[in-house]
Amino acid sequence: MGVVIPLEGEKRETAVDRLKALIDDDLSAVNEEILTRMHSQVDLIPELADYLVSAGGKRLRPMLTLAAAKLCGFDGRSHIALATAVEFIHTATLLHDDVVDGSELRRGKTAANLVYGNQSTVLVGDYLFSRSFQLMVTTGHLRVLDILSNAAAVIAEGEVLQMATANNTATTEDTYLQVIQAKTAALFAAATQVGAVIASRPDAEEEALESYGRNLGIAFQLVDDALDYSGSQAKLGKSVGDDFREGKITLPVVLAFRRGDDEERAFWKRTMEKGEQTDADLEHAMALLEKHGTVAATIERARHYGSMAEDALAIFPESETRTVLQDLVEFCISRAH
Repeated sequence: MGVVIPLEGEKRETAVDRLKALIDDDLSAVNEEILTRMHSQVDLIPELADYLVSAGGKRLRPMLTLAAAKLCGFDGRSHIALATAVEFIHTATLLHDDVVDGSELRRGKTAANLVYGNQSTVLVGDYLFSRSFQLMVTTGHLRVLDILSNAAAVIAEGEVLQMATANNTATTEDTYLQVIQAKTAALFAAATQVGAVIASRPDAEEEALESYGRNLGIAFQLVDDALDYSGSQAKLGKSVGDDFREGKITLPVVLAFRRGDDEERAFWKRTMEKGEQTDADLEHAMALLEKHGTVAATIERARHYGSMAEDALAIFPESETRTVLQDLVEFCISRAH
């Protein structure tokens, strides 16, 4: 998968732009459904929920549901409710994440927990989870309810596992992958899989779309974790180095700890395990990652999972939708450049 780098001043149409164009009417319907379902007589609920939703985001996960349904030739309206449910699950987990992590920025704006407080943020996250389940039920598909409710449970397990591994430099690459498969890839996988379910497609196509979403989600999170040490605030929508400051043991650090000498390991233990950090430590951490090539290694792993995501779509006939979904993989990975 080659990376296309635009010439200076030239704006190229991205895979996300092309995907939006393919599902434009459906995406507009999802946005309308979001606004409708966020309505509440309790003023704080729509106000806080709208604060995060209006902050932007690519709506990538609900777009995957819409695209998967289109790829499978679905002719109906259930995919609108499901895409909205997927977005609500994602938004709820972001609200809860920011409280747990004490984040200061989300999508370039002050995190909701700092504006509205932790209690309100958690409760509105719970409200959005509840709304997502109401939406699932409206489709009348028990299999869909099973897939998305299981994804919600797995995401929560991933959060707990990440808390258990936070500040632990003994974390292995396998454990790290467990975390991101639960926290990120589970919802990507569910978002695409349900598109095949509502279209009553064969098991092989359902499994292919689950594989596509899961591997795309892993690649997406690997790139995000690499960008935390090499990107910009504009790309991340949060402060660069947040993972370091919060003591999150992501793959770049896991690899650097393994490849480093005793002095370097002592640095990681002081900063990540004990939380004793100075203003100069982030820059030193980034220098160690560069020394051992761990950001580049993380991106290479993302390419591996991206290739598996592309391969999963081979079962489907050639179409514009399939091509855009395949190109979306490269778009997610090229954010690292």
